[in-house]
Amino acid sequence: MQRRTFVAGVAMVTSAKSGARPPVVGSGEHTYEVIHDWGQLPAGLRWGNTHGVVEDSQGHIYIAHTVHASSEQRDALVVFDSRGKFVRSWGSAFVGGAHGLHLRKEGREEFLYFVDTGKGRPGGGISARHACMIKMTLRGEEVLRTGYPKEAPGYRPDGSTKFSPTNVAIAPNGDVYVADGYGAYFINQYDAAGRFIRSFGGNGKEAGQLACPHGLMVDTRGATPYLLVADRTNNRLQRFSLDGRHLGFGAGVNMPCHFHERKGVAVVPDLAARLTLLDRDNRVIAHLGEDTAGDWQELRKRPRADFRPGKFVSPHGACFDHAGNIFVTEWVEVGRVTKLRRV
Repeated sequence: MQRRTFVAGVAMVTSAKSGARPPVVGSGEHTYEVIHDWGQLPAGLRWGNTHGVVEDSQGHIYIAHTVHASSEQRDALVVFDSRGKFVRSWGSAFVGGAHGLHLRKEGREEFLYFVDTGKGRPGGGISARHACMIKMTLRGEEVLRTGYPKEAPGYRPDGSTKFSPTNVAIAPNGDVYVADGYGAYFINQYDAAGRFIRSFGGNGKEAGQLACPHGLMVDTRGATPYLLVADRTNNRLQRFSLDGRHLGFGAGVNMPCHFHERKGVAVVPDLAARLTLLDRDNRVIAHLGEDTAGDWQELRKRPRADFRPGKFVSPHGACFDHAGNIFVTEWVEVGRVTKLRRV
């Protein structure tokens, strides 16, 4: 067995021959056993790029992926129980574009808010016809859909402005915020019925401007809720009021993709080969599973056997479960779901 010690909150990564105990990352109350390739896919279904991940109140884990070209089954949304056993799947219409996921309880029912980037359809590129946010039941029945924001001042009414949404967040009053992370870089806000309210952001580096607003979260950890945005290409976080006013910046991230929060701690999947934990003031608690080799952009295209145990390649989505474990999905061509089991 080999052991290597790391700084910046990563206590130890233990690698061993096949059959040994899984690697461990983190320290103190943020210590986790790393279980790569979690979840038992049914025969005929193969991961594409694994993107969004959420947990429902029954402990079921929902994953959005693009579906591998060699996959016989074409469902882009897959559900597992807490042990990783396959439960159900659907969503062949979202092959190539399946991306962001958010789960919200409304009354006695839970709903998935799902984002399709519009990518991966025949002919390549982005299809504005397919790019959308869909509110659906936990079995995939559509409840609400928003598409190209033709009402927004930053978009041409004829639909010719690039539009490719990536993630979604919901305010306490039900307002929906859709991040156009691969398109025109605006945040588009709707009410709970899907009526357009406003847009803010737009391409740039100045305060309030965005470059790939890939993920977002309505942060309710303080007295006043605000919108926390993963301004990925600008390598920073930005804070906005719920009516779109710029409030400030956050640091300590490299290429942040999205957020999830539990008991005051936010987890941030960072595309550049690490997972980051933030406290209530968005200060870094730890970077987990960080791979400093610097080859993640090439490694993500390679076979699963080339991935380094206990290290991340390109985290794209992450969520806490009810017990404080963390599920991580990665932007790798063969897909990968990792469970960080809290120890």
